[in-house]
Amino acid sequence: MTKILIVEDDNNLGDTLFEYLEGFGHECLLAKSAKEAKEHFSKLAPDIVLMDIGLPDGSGLEVARQFRDFRKDFALLFLSALNDPETKVEGLEIGAEDYITKPFALKELMIRLDRIKSFKEDVSSVEEELVFGNLKVWFKRFEVQDGQGKILSLSQKECAILKHLWVNKGVALTRDDIIDKVWGEDKFPSHRTVDNYIVKLRKWAETDQSGCLEIQSVRGIGYKLTIK
Repeated sequence: MTKILIVEDDNNLGDTLFEYLEGFGHECLLAKSAKEAKEHFSKLAPDIVLMDIGLPDGSGLEVARQFRDFRKDFALLFLSALNDPETKVEGLEIGAEDYITKPFALKELMIRLDRIKSFKEDVSSVEEELVFGNLKVWFKRFEVQDGQGKILSLSQKECAILKHLWVNKGVALTRDDIIDKVWGEDKFPSHRTVDNYIVKLRKWAETDQSGCLEIQSVRGIGYKLTIK
């Protein structure tokens, strides 16, 4: 059973999401304000948070940022009528796995939730801690350690990309390979989106001067993770 916190101030949509997701066997709580969201977050300890941005008593972006500061191990999806690139980027920077623009089909939401569930099951099968020189990776915790010993949080997308590269270490993966594995049939990601995620992961890897782990660009193809 997946625990899902729905933060949505539109009564019709909120109630529909609650009934729909509970019908699939998930444990859900519905919050219609930022205040309720914070109370329910502590009570439920959700695996997934569906977050509206425009709330009557605050910004969903700010509430999500507070949730992320408190916990890193939940999946965050924004549901918003704002189809604004800057808002999407801000949501992704907070560590959101997805940004779904209203209106959307309930089936589309279920596909994205199933992908999150699948990733969590994949992560549960890997080692608790991976060590590469001075770098460390904890996929289950969505965290890495850089070359100076600093612990950094990863979004689920960053974690999924790094895991896909690691599982296929030594193999050149195309950007389309990465999109198919991490995003599936979603249309939002572009090759540029993949590049942006790789830039952050590469900066982390390069903090270890031993070069034990390297994310290489393969000209005309994509990217390859190598372990020395």
